[in-house]
Amino acid sequence: MAAIARLPLTHSLPTILNHTRLLPQRRLSFPTYLNRSPFRSFSAVSSGSDSNASIVGDLLDYLNESWTQFHATAEAKRQLLAAGFHLLSENEDWNLKPGGRYFFTRNMSCLVAFAVGDKYVPGNGFHAIAAHTDSPCLKLKPKSASSKSGYLMVNVQTYGGGLWHTWFDRDLSVAGRAIVRASDGNFVHRLVKVKRPLLRVPTLAIHLDRTVNSEGFKPNLETQLVPLLATKQDETSAESKDKNVSPFSKDAHHPLLMQILSDDLECKPEDIVSLELNICDTQPSCLGGANNEFIFSGRLDNLASSFCALRALIDSCASSESLSTEHGIRMIALFDNEEVGSDSCQGAGAPTMFQAMRRIVSSLGNAQVTECTFDRAIRKSFLVSADMAHGVHPNFADKHEENHRPQLHKGLVIKHNANQRYATSGITSFLFKEVAKLHGLPIQDFVVRNDMGCGSTIGPILASGVGIRTVDCGIAQLSMHSVREICGTDDIDIAYRHFKAFYRSFSSVDRKLTVDD
Repeated sequence: MAAIARLPLTHSLPTILNHTRLLPQRRLSFPTYLNRSPFRSFSAVSSGSDSNASIVGDLLDYLNESWTQFHATAEAKRQLLAAGFHLLSENEDWNLKPGGRYFFTRNMSCLVAFAVGDKYVPGNGFHAIAAHTDSPCLKLKPKSASSKSGYLMVNVQTYGGGLWHTWFDRDLSVAGRAIVRASDGNFVHRLVKVKRPLLRVPTLAIHLDRTVNSEGFKPNLETQLVPLLATKQDETSAESKDKNVSPFSKDAHHPLLMQILSDDLECKPEDIVSLELNICDTQPSCLGGANNEFIFSGRLDNLASSFCALRALIDSCASSESLSTEHGIRMIALFDNEEVGSDSCQGAGAPTMFQAMRRIVSSLGNAQVTECTFDRAIRKSFLVSADMAHGVHPNFADKHEENHRPQLHKGLVIKHNANQRYATSGITSFLFKEVAKLHGLPIQDFVVRNDMGCGSTIGPILASGVGIRTVDCGIAQLSMHSVREICGTDDIDIAYRHFKAFYRSFSSVDRKLTVDD
């Protein structure tokens, strides 16, 4: 019954009983975190802790908090502030000092954080990990209100390359960002998350689609992937609510939806002047598998990487001695819009990270900065592009090249592609593997088959931006871009330890390599 007490109160008794059946019935030889409830209610993260046993549970908290890229960035911001990082503004001058820890956000969906070594001198390099905060999802159209056959429907856009058939028959809701008119007449950004099931995209009964199992489920994404909100209200009821609707949303969004959003935001419907909403699955992220060795969740791609990078940076700087011998600058960059090409103000295609690097070098260098100081810093820098990897699927093993089949629980996957879809080179792969070897961590390699297309990451975008050495890597997973994905608990712990080892050991590893250019 102790496990039941830790479940969110929004779950009914049958749901709670179903989840408690996932708990192990015998003592396991797994870390202690696997004896917890399959999913945890949100709790504060102990940022300075080096306890590996807590990392998976803390990831579940992070996933359950981070329904959207906005919420993921807000939670990262909260953790950084709790760990003693100072919030900067891109609109103001920076006064940085060795030993300092700083961060800034852009668009509420992109974040750059960094810690300056006590022994830093101008021209020393950056040790950075980059990931992304967005995931394939459905987003509300600017005019979302429609009705069909007596139902209120919500029109959506597809964002990224999702497995859209997995979004049917799921308990869905909305979350994202709103701009709200304050009592003083100013406008403020607010996060909104309606936690209860609100929407659903029902499938057609097999009696009305007899060939679906033989010919496949191929929905029209414009006309058939439309969530159902409610049964249609009578005109009198609808008109009575219209008078409280903001002019921006009149005839754009259903008054019923606007009322629900205003209740969550604790404002009047007419005070909501702009919305940027994702459709989200309400099922919590949780442990799964007979031994609780899996994580079942949406948005693992790429919040699992973002979280491991965030925690590795925080924990690598947690003790007073951790930066005392550091000559470089430790950094993370979490970008939005990777799933649609990164070409946005808040995406990796923008110069956000490199502009920040220039400002850091300039602020720390004072009179010592010369024309080539930043260029020398980049030559000494190293970037880890962290994005989830394709684990070998037991039912489709032939989709992988036979000598490069990453497995769950076997460590980070280094991604290689001769056509530069990934930024890994022989040198960057070697250096990242040396860090793993130094700390006894497993590592894997991935190459796509020659007869299959290859995805890409932010790695090549950032590597080509200023010529920074880059390795592409990721945590192996299954069901990538599904509404519910799968990864291994051990790999979360390994990724976290590998990233933390990278921050603490890369400088010494890099000094051992002599490259004659």
